[in-house]
Amino acid sequence: MKVLAVVTRRATLAALAAALAACGSETSTPSTGVQAPPLASMEIRPERTPLERQLDGTIEAVNQGTVAAQTSGRVVEILYDVNDFVPAGAVIVRLRATEQRAGLLQAEAALRESQARAIEAQSRFERMTEMFKSGVIPKATLDEATAANDSAKARLAASRAALESAREGVAYTEVRAPYAGIVTRRHVEVGETVNPGSLIMSGLSLQFLRVGVDVPQSMVDQVRRIRKAAVYVNGTRIEAKKLTVFPEATAPANTFRARLELPENAADLYPGMFVKVGFVVGEADRLLVPLATLVERGELNGVYVIGSDGRTSLRQVRVGHRFGAQVEILAGLVAGEHVALDPVAATARLGQSLPGAEPAS
Repeated sequence: MKVLAVVTRRATLAALAAALAACGSETSTPSTGVQAPPLASMEIRPERTPLERQLDGTIEAVNQGTVAAQTSGRVVEILYDVNDFVPAGAVIVRLRATEQRAGLLQAEAALRESQARAIEAQSRFERMTEMFKSGVIPKATLDEATAANDSAKARLAASRAALESAREGVAYTEVRAPYAGIVTRRHVEVGETVNPGSLIMSGLSLQFLRVGVDVPQSMVDQVRRIRKAAVYVNGTRIEAKKLTVFPEATAPANTFRARLELPENAADLYPGMFVKVGFVVGEADRLLVPLATLVERGELNGVYVIGSDGRTSLRQVRVGHRFGAQVEILAGLVAGEHVALDPVAATARLGQSLPGAEPAS
């Protein structure tokens, strides 16, 4: 009986195994006959890019300076302080203008008097001219009227100039910003008396910036000949608009001062910052990929590589400088490999064997 039970149990297990095998073959995923579209990719090839030597530079503001008083007066109002942005032409400090306004009223009154005397002298001159033509008056009387008319015109011109000077004096009581910028230092307090030349406020503009750098004598000839450079900030490459190399070396290092003009409103740059400046001294071959193909995982960077068998894999790479919309690959890729242009689509097919990759146009 015991032997019969064992034989029966073995037969049951064999039948169950056969049934599972049959079910597995019947429930396998049927082929739909529709293949996934190929991934768009690009072949990595070396590209000719500028060969640079990097030096340390300092950001400078093109427009920076100190505004001084142009008239005497007591400070009655300060409208901006350190770190405030000031629009171009805005009033930054007001001075007491009682004396200047009184001078303006006197100049206006003197102008009205001169205008009246000029009209009277012109009228008399015209009458004397007609009377002289008629022979009623002698030449001496006409000469006297002519001189009086010329004198009245001169006094009128002087009165107009005095009025303009008085208006300018009143305008000087409102100290205005010569350009848009940020206040870096305030030199006066409310209640202080200032005179012409007294320092009022210092500031600088962030709209136009440049970089100053000392170039070694050994590479100054290449820099002068090629005249191309770029500034690197947080991995971003900013092309210089203009490169100027000073004509003489500075002691005691015997380096040549160079100045790079940056594009208007360059982002994330402030005067006094240290930056890397790359001077173009030739050309070199680099492996570049579009920035859109990069996948960031914390501090690591990677790209999706499509192998010769069509399988997609995520490859860690080490990146270098950016060149516009592309970035340099220092390690992790070799020439001839294909990189997926769409990381999102490549993620869904990670590890799958694909029919092929569609090359980028």
